[in-house]
Amino acid sequence: MAEKWLYNAAAKGDEKTLDELLKEDPLVLDRVSYTSPNKTPLHIATIKGHLPFVEQTLNHNPHLAEELDSQQSSALHAASAKGYLEIVKKLLSAAPDMCLSRDSQGRNRLHLAAIKGHARVLEELIGMAPFAAREKMDRGLTLLHLCVKYGQFEALKILVLLMNQLLNWRDDDGASILHMAIRDKRIEIIQYLLGNTNIDVNAKNSKGETPMSLLDPNPPDTTTLEIRKTLTHKLCYSDINTRTQPVSWLNEKRDAIMVVAVLIATMAFQAGMNPAGGVWQEDSDAHRAGEAIMARNHPKAYESFVRFNESIEDFRRAMSLRFMD
Repeated sequence: MAEKWLYNAAAKGDEKTLDELLKEDPLVLDRVSYTSPNKTPLHIATIKGHLPFVEQTLNHNPHLAEELDSQQSSALHAASAKGYLEIVKKLLSAAPDMCLSRDSQGRNRLHLAAIKGHARVLEELIGMAPFAAREKMDRGLTLLHLCVKYGQFEALKILVLLMNQLLNWRDDDGASILHMAIRDKRIEIIQYLLGNTNIDVNAKNSKGETPMSLLDPNPPDTTTLEIRKTLTHKLCYSDINTRTQPVSWLNEKRDAIMVVAVLIATMAFQAGMNPAGGVWQEDSDAHRAGEAIMARNHPKAYESFVRFNESIEDFRRAMSLRFMD
């Protein structure tokens, strides 16, 4: 009988009844986790959005946050699907490891929040467990694929900002989110991806199809025409960037080589001014002040040294003339 009252109280968010039941039987919430064949009172209160009841329940038995129903769903699954941000925070505090738990359909909490488009819940869940955001659903669908599939534009924008590395991930058919958006004619999402991200417009799925090739070749409707126009503009812009890339690369290499040339010139100059062994400091019958000591004591070695130094300078001069053009 106490358990029946407990479930009724959870459905109504009746904290007073919960408090009375706990006074009569302090273990009532502990027993229900073992005897409930399906959802616990925490599941029920969460589904109904009764935050104070959820808080009171967790204060007495935080382990209920780890309990699963017959569909392998926890209370956190329900809160994420409903978009109850404050309840999500409370459940995460009680059981932070539940972010990775999947229901019977292979969905974790972030998948459900993405499907329903709950952007703020996604932010909270990713902040607590960013690794869970990389988990794929059945058929290799990422969080971004789910946002596109279910038309959750605002949630998609949040995810692109928080998890940009997922942008060009593919599903099991090799389809990117741009493939999916074009196939489903999500014009708003397509314009956002092409105008605000570095999405790969030339990506090919497992059939070798690019996003452009997915457009219907038959007489198009207005939406298809708009998509084709937007995609064509992006493809032309990408082509221009590709053609100018070698010029940019050459400029960068030229700057690097000029630095090396200056360094070589400095080394050659220093070697000429301060040869190995130094120079004579005063005149004598055998030498003059400023002449290399090495030239007197090791004439053959000095001759090789001078020639080598001249070769370095010739090489430096050739590089400078080549890259100054």
